[in-house]
Amino acid sequence: MGIPSPPGAPSRRLPAAPQSAALARRFVRSVLDGVAPEVADTAELLTCELATNAVLHARGDFEVRAWAGEDRVQVQVSDGCPERGLVPHGHHPFACTGRGLALVEELAPSHGVHSGADRKTVWFELWPGPTAPPTSVWETVPPTGPTVNVALIDVPYALYWAAQQHWEGLLRELYLTRGAEALTGVRPQDLTAAREAGNVVSACMTASVQQETPDSSTLSLLVAFPADAAEAVATLRRVLDAAESAAQEGGLLSLPALPQIRTFRHWLLDQITDQLVGGDPTAWTLVPGAPDHTPTELAPWDAGEVEAAGVPTVAADDLNRIIAVSASAAELLGWSVQELIGQRLTVLIPEHMRNRHVAAFTSLLLTGQPRILGRSVPVPALHRDGRLIPVRLEIQTQEAVDGRTVFVAHILMRTAPPDPPDGPPEDLTGEPADEAYPTRPEPGPVRLPTTTTKSRRASVDRAALQRLSLLADTGRALSSTLDLEERLRRACRVLLNQQLADWCAVDLLDEQGRLERICIVHRDPLAPIPRALLGRLPPLSEDTLGALSRVLRGAGPLRLTDIPPPEEAHGPLEDRQAQLFDELGADSAVLAPLRGRREVIGALTLARTRREHPFAKDDVLLIAELVRGISLGVDNARLHRHAQQTAERLQRALLPELPRVEHLDLIARYVPSSTTAEVGGDWYDAFVLPSGETVLVIGDVAGHDLRAAVAMSTLRNMLRGIAVDRGEPPGEVLRQLDRANHTLNPHSTATCVYALATGGGADGSWELHHSSAGHLPPLLTTWDGETRYLDGGAGLLIGMDPGLPRATAHDRLPPRSTLLLYTDGLIERRGQSLDDAMARLRRHTAALARAPLDVFCDELVIGLGAESDDDIALLALRPAPPRPPPEGRTADGRGRRSGRQAGTMPGLSRRSRC
Repeated sequence: MGIPSPPGAPSRRLPAAPQSAALARRFVRSVLDGVAPEVADTAELLTCELATNAVLHARGDFEVRAWAGEDRVQVQVSDGCPERGLVPHGHHPFACTGRGLALVEELAPSHGVHSGADRKTVWFELWPGPTAPPTSVWETVPPTGPTVNVALIDVPYALYWAAQQHWEGLLRELYLTRGAEALTGVRPQDLTAAREAGNVVSACMTASVQQETPDSSTLSLLVAFPADAAEAVATLRRVLDAAESAAQEGGLLSLPALPQIRTFRHWLLDQITDQLVGGDPTAWTLVPGAPDHTPTELAPWDAGEVEAAGVPTVAADDLNRIIAVSASAAELLGWSVQELIGQRLTVLIPEHMRNRHVAAFTSLLLTGQPRILGRSVPVPALHRDGRLIPVRLEIQTQEAVDGRTVFVAHILMRTAPPDPPDGPPEDLTGEPADEAYPTRPEPGPVRLPTTTTKSRRASVDRAALQRLSLLADTGRALSSTLDLEERLRRACRVLLNQQLADWCAVDLLDEQGRLERICIVHRDPLAPIPRALLGRLPPLSEDTLGALSRVLRGAGPLRLTDIPPPEEAHGPLEDRQAQLFDELGADSAVLAPLRGRREVIGALTLARTRREHPFAKDDVLLIAELVRGISLGVDNARLHRHAQQTAERLQRALLPELPRVEHLDLIARYVPSSTTAEVGGDWYDAFVLPSGETVLVIGDVAGHDLRAAVAMSTLRNMLRGIAVDRGEPPGEVLRQLDRANHTLNPHSTATCVYALATGGGADGSWELHHSSAGHLPPLLTTWDGETRYLDGGAGLLIGMDPGLPRATAHDRLPPRSTLLLYTDGLIERRGQSLDDAMARLRRHTAALARAPLDVFCDELVIGLGAESDDDIALLALRPAPPRPPPEGRTADGRGRRSGRQAGTMPGLSRRSRC
C-alpha cells in the first residue's frame, strides 16, 4: 500500500459533513508546506476528491493522513466502512459526478485501495517530474449477502448513462444543500437511505453493463441486486421525485430531468423494486408512450446520421450550440456545414423570435417541461442573406453514448423559398450579411462521441476490406432501383452472397401500423419459399416479449442462439415468426430494427441453418452497421414515393375539368415524371368563352419544383381572366399575358400555345385560330393518316420581351381529324435530335388516326412516354363527323320514310372525356 506510514505522521479526523472536504484540503496543504508547488497543488485537489467520496459514500467519520518523503508524498483517506466498496463510474467527459477516482487515475502515478477487517483506506502517491503508468489498480468490494437477479429488458444504454448521471448529481446536491429538508420535505434518514440505494444501483448496473459489449442500441441485462434492497430503492424513487420538484421550482442548482430521462428513471427503479418482491419483468420497449416521450427512440445519437440525412436536419447541444448539420439544411439556409458547426442556434432564427426561442429553451432546461418537443411547429427560418423561409420544425431529443442529451431538429419546407433580394444581402437588422453572420465559427465546438468504446484497428486488413466492400455493395443495391421491394431483394442477395446468412426476411410497417412481410430471400435460389410465409402479418400485441415484437418496438439488434420451437410462441405474430424459422430452418438468427426518421419502420431477420457456425457478437456489430444503410434506403424510398404521390395529387388538383362542347371530342392526359418527386410546370386548359368559342391551351413553365407549379397556376389564371375579359385574337391575348407576367413574375419564363376553335358547320369542319409563345407546334392528323405541324403564329417565350407583337395563325380542322397539343416530355429524349423526335410523333399519330380519341391519347403516352423522365401533358381535340340531314330528308333534299338511325339525332353530341 505505497510507502508505509511513518510513526507520528500528521493526521486529522473529520466528521461526515459537507465542510470536511475543505478542511481536509487545508490540512494537506499545511503538511506539504515546502513541497514543490505543482505536487502540493495536485495533492490538495486529489485529497478534496477522496474526502468528498468519504463524506458521500462512507457516511461516517474519516481520517486524513499525509506526509512527504525524500522524493515523493503520500496521502491516505481512511474510513471505518470496509463493506462499502468504491462505487465504479463510467468515465464520461460530461458527467457532473463520479470524477474523483478518475482524477486520481489521471494525476497520481501510484494509487490504490486497501480494505481490512474494520477499515478501508484509499491512497495515492505523487512525485515531481513526468508521471509514470499507475502501479496500482482500484480494488472494489462486491455486494455481500443474498442477491436476486433482476431482468432488465431492452435497456437503451445511452439513456441509462444519462439517467444515472442525472440522479447522482441530484442526490449529491441535495446532500450538500443547506435546508434541503425544508425545501424538499425529505428527512435526513430518507436521504441517507436514498444515497445508499443510489450507490448500490449504480454499482450493480455499471458492473453489469461493463461486462457487455454493446452490439446494438439496447442491452438486455440480468443484474444481481441485494435481496433486501426493494424498500431502499423505493425510497430512492420518492427522494428523486422530491428533488426533481425542487429543481423545477429553482430551489436547486441541478437542472430537472428531461421527459425521456424522467420516464426511464421511473421504469428502471420500478422494475428493480417490483422484481425484488417477485414481480414479472416489463421491457422498456413496452412502456406506454407519453405525449412527450416515445420508447422506440432507443438508438444513441450519431452525428453521421444527421450529416447524411435526406431531410434538412440540425442538431444542437444543451448549450444551444450547433454540433451537426446535414448538407441539405446548410444549403437551404445559405451556409456551408463547416460554417454552422459551433455557432449558436439563434443564427438560424429571425431576430424578432430569438428572445422567444431562448426563453423556451431555457424553460425546458430549468423545468424539464417541453412545449414543442415532438410537435410540428410552423415557424420562419432565417436565411443567411436575411430572407425568411417558412418551414415546419420537428424537434426531438436523443441521448449520446456519453450521457448528454442532443436536440435534433428536422426542417420541413412549407413553400418554396423566395428569390434572393437584389443588391447586397442584409439581415433583419439592416447590417450586411457578412458582418452579421461571420463565416468563421465560434471557438470551441463540441463534437460528442457517437460510437461505443470499442477500439478501432489502426491497420486495414482483409476483414476490414471485406466489411467495407459489403457496406458498399449493399448501398449500391439499395440505390439501383426505385422499386422498394426490389431494392430489399437485391440488398438481401448481397448479404447472402457474402455468406453472412443462409436466408433473410424483411418485414415493413405501413403508415397505419400494419405489418407485412415484403420478401424472403434464400441463399439457394432453388429453395422453395412457401407463399403462406409472405404477406400481411398479425398485428403487434401489447405485452408480448417475443423477439420480433421487441425489435419492432425499437430493441436490438437481437441475437438468438436458441431458436424457440413453435409450440412456445406467445401470440399470433410470434407464431408466424416461429413458423418461418421452422419451415426454412434456423439454428441461430439476428433480428434488427429498421429505423426510419425517428420511428421503427420494420425489421430484418437473418438466419443461419448451420449449427456449427452460429452468429457471434462481431456479426451483430456488422449487421447493426448494415441495417443503418438499409433503413436509410427504405426510408428514402418511402419519402420519395410519398413526395411523388403528394406532388401528383397537387399537380392534378391544379389541372381543370374539360368542358362539354357540342360536336367536339376533348381528351386530356397528364403523366407526372417517374424520376422526380416534385410538382412541375406543365399544364393544359380548355374552356368556352362567352362568345361561344372554345379555348385550348397547353403550356410549360420553366422549372420542376413547387415554385414552378405556383407560377404555372398564376399564369393559367391570368390567361383565363385576359381571355374572358378581352375576347381578342390569340396573338393579342398572349401579348397581354406576357405583359402581366412581366409585372407580377418578372423572373419567370414559360412556353404556351393559345388557340380558339370555332365552327361546327354542316360539313363538320372547324377553324383554329392560334398563337404560340415558344412552344412546340400543334400536330394535326387527318382521318386518312396525313400529318402536319401547325407552325404558324410562332413567337418568343413568355417572359422574354413583352413589348413585341405576336402573330395569330389560322388553320382548318377537317372532320374527324385530330388536333394534338402536347408538352416536350412526350417527345424529347436525351441523345435524340428534335427533328427525329417530331418525326417519330407524326408516325405514331398517323398509325392511330382512326382510333377512338381516348385510345389515341393513351397509346401515345404508352408508346412515347415510357422512356420519359419529364412530366407529360397533352390535349387532343377531334371535330365530330358531318351532321346527318334533318328527319325525313335525304342528302339531296328529298324525303325519306325510314326511321332515325341510332346515334344520329340532331342536337346530341359525343360526351367529352377527361
